[in-house]
Amino acid sequence: MANTKSAIKRVRRITNQTAVNKARKSRFKNALKKMNSLIEAKKKSEALKFLPKLNSELMKIAKTGIVKKQNASRNVSRFTKKIASI
Repeated sequence: MANTKSAIKRVRRITNQTAVNKARKSRFKNALKKMNSLIEAKKKSEALKFLPKLNSELMKIAKTGIVKKQNASRNVSRFTKKIASI
């Protein structure tokens, strides 16, 4: 366990940051699930309306380093292709 003042502060900070990162990753996963459900239900118009929100959410997550930028871009690209094929 941490035994210096600075190490104790770092542990406290990391605990808070872990909670923030978990919340962000949860929002990321929920956005992907929502888009998948729209695509599976063949709701093209709703999926097209949600696409910019999804893109924004994914790029926010990528910007903070929770997922890599390429991962976010790949997801957006794949969803765009799926929507086009509906």
